[in-house]
Amino acid sequence: MISLDDAVTARLESHGERFEVLVDPDAALEIKRGEFDGELEDVIAAEDVFENASRGDRPAESDLEEVFGTTEPLEIIPEVIQRGEIQITAEQRREMQEQKHKQLVNQITRNAVNPQMDDAPHPPDRIESALEDAGFDVDPMEPVEEQVDEALDALRPIIPIRFDEVTVAVQVPPDQAGSAQAQLREFGDLQSEEWQGDGSWIGVLQFPAGLQNEFFDRANEVTGGEAETRIVRDEDDIKTQ
Repeated sequence: MISLDDAVTARLESHGERFEVLVDPDAALEIKRGEFDGELEDVIAAEDVFENASRGDRPAESDLEEVFGTTEPLEIIPEVIQRGEIQITAEQRREMQEQKHKQLVNQITRNAVNPQMDDAPHPPDRIESALEDAGFDVDPMEPVEEQVDEALDALRPIIPIRFDEVTVAVQVPPDQAGSAQAQLREFGDLQSEEWQGDGSWIGVLQFPAGLQNEFFDRANEVTGGEAETRIVRDEDDIKTQ
């Protein structure tokens, strides 16, 4: 279950009665869209149905039977969410908006590059500033993934930006190959790999272009600056120099 502080109220009015449940806001939106695939017990603040959640008042069991055909909370809660409205306070809305704004900036930063600067990644501060200049407001009630395209449309008149992937070849020396390659392959899809006769490892990975600086920093960190890396622009050219 979640804490009461993290929950919002979903409210359904039917048959002259009011029914309220306490649920995680993101999960509530997923349930409403029929996209939720988690455990309901993990995203509710109470395994209960209320007439007034703020006071803890509960409806009569006869009312639950009449409206839902059951008195079982775990069967009723999704129906209240799907058929009802999600109620959020101004403070909850502000917190949700701030959280989703950070998620949006992170997602754009991970994937976006500057096509006028040899596809270099955009720093998060630049994305933040450009979104502010564009007057883009994140909708706290919509998934971040569904707002990315709209955000990019707002950003393009402000900064040169494009979503892209990058393919990077990396060679790790024998002494660090065992542990380093395991960490580096987590960055994306491993296109190919080869263990050399001296025990060194060569890997070719593809990942969101905005992560390339982070990848290069990690490669240097886990190899003590001994890794050799370069961006692969020709599919036939997959080895480091």
